[in-house]
Amino acid sequence: MLEHLTTETRNEKTMNLDEMSIFDFLTTMNEEDEKVASAIKKELPSIAKAVEAIVEAKKQGGRLIYIGAGTSGRIGLLDAVECPPTFGTSPDEVIGLIAGGEKAFIKAVEGAEDSKELGMEDLQNIRLTKADIVVGIAASGRTPYVIGALEYANSIEAQTVAVSCNKGSDIGKVANIAIEVINGPEVLTGSTRLKAGTAQKLVCNMLSTASMVGIGKVYGNLMVDVQLTNEKLVERAKRIVMEATSCTYDTAEEYLAKANCNSKLAIVMILTGLSYEESLHRLEQTQGFIRQAIVN
Repeated sequence: MLEHLTTETRNEKTMNLDEMSIFDFLTTMNEEDEKVASAIKKELPSIAKAVEAIVEAKKQGGRLIYIGAGTSGRIGLLDAVECPPTFGTSPDEVIGLIAGGEKAFIKAVEGAEDSKELGMEDLQNIRLTKADIVVGIAASGRTPYVIGALEYANSIEAQTVAVSCNKGSDIGKVANIAIEVINGPEVLTGSTRLKAGTAQKLVCNMLSTASMVGIGKVYGNLMVDVQLTNEKLVERAKRIVMEATSCTYDTAEEYLAKANCNSKLAIVMILTGLSYEESLHRLEQTQGFIRQAIVN
């Protein structure tokens, strides 16, 4: 029952929330938010296992699929839609699914999260395969929609991960890998868009960023697969090439043009002195890892 969940218990520090001054409440809220990073630190071993599983799935051509309801679903969607511009992935490589469909991102769809069948159907609709990895997100850890999705993924032997904010969660028991971040009660009882939502966002940041590093989407700490979809990103790409190769602005601009606006390719061309075709071949041989491609 809900009363036994950490995310639903009352916070002793805010029992008189409606009587607190604005500054006192904000101070208390800030102190509670500070607990999130520490709570995540305790789950780093499980998060590392999840990243390793994502990297393995990606290397086998699988997709990373986030699935959740309400705030949890929105957080998964947010992480998914940021991957193409940041890491150059195609829209179908990292997918976010939310109970009730895309319209539920801006307006709640009542009852959608209560259906295990709907979670299964949403994965069937994207033709889930056992090469994929499914990350189920639910602050309470008991959302039927997410449980149904994870059970279906298990049934076809796809790898599964659960992200929740309660120990011994239902979704954690279903998934192969359980990430359970225990932040304590919310300042506003049961409002899991607060600390729980922050924790879920930080975990998703880790899962996607670390796994993209693991498949060669990063050189040093530079996002070398950034997509040049606007003027700001074109300039960022030039700076990335400059930082990676210690070249001038004009040289970066020149080689980006030669590389058809591919930052990674431009970097390899500059660092190796190889032609476009030779540099492209090097990257293909090394599965996109610049550091390996530039070794003679």
